Amino acid sequence: MPRRRPAEETARRGDGMYEQDIRPQVERFHHGEIVAIDVDSGSWAVAGSVLGATELLRAKRPGAVNVWSVRVGHRAVYGSAGSSGRRAG
Repeated sequence: MPRRRPAEETARRGDGMYEQDIRPQVERFHHGEIVAIDVDSGSWAVAGSVLGATELLRAKRPGAVNVWSVRVGHRAVYGSAGSSGRRAG
């Protein structure tokens, strides 16, 4: 079973995996949906919510403990008041 990573490391690894490998596969057809990424295996799942994406991922990878979530087409899963968080370009 993988060890729990520090949150900062999980975030860095998850963002890197998303940008390099996953984003080109999901951006066109899944804008606004959530991608849950197992940063230890590279497995990922996409759904309309964090819970849905995480459940799909854990169905594939039951032992996943270092999971990072990204909203497709946005810089963050959750935005703050006054900012859409949408990616340019």
